[in-house]
Amino acid sequence: MLDVLTVVTAVAALLLAAWCGWAAYRDQPTKDWHFIGMAVVTLLALVQLVVGIVQLARGEKPEQGTTVFVAYLLGSFACVPAAGFLSLGERTRWGSLTVAASGVVLAVLEVRLFDIWGG
Repeated sequence: MLDVLTVVTAVAALLLAAWCGWAAYRDQPTKDWHFIGMAVVTLLALVQLVVGIVQLARGEKPEQGTTVFVAYLLGSFACVPAAGFLSLGERTRWGSLTVAASGVVLAVLEVRLFDIWGG
């Protein structure tokens, strides 16, 4: 897998987590700018999903199994959008905190994807 893409996605997810965590600390819900940040992080996760599937289609194999790898790819892609939808329903600081938590979860998933691939 592309190590640079994994690192960039993890760093972007942590930046989103810090930004939304700051909003939660200031007792603010998610705003339009936060959703733009979520879109950027989701786009990075989508690129990673496509790259991972292309590498699998080319015959490359992850060290710890294809099924686990694809499951983690799909989970990392769905993590931030799911939290974004939840934050739309919770228009308080807890919506921002949910998105912040998803950023941390995505960063952890990125580390795990790196390990599964054989990094």
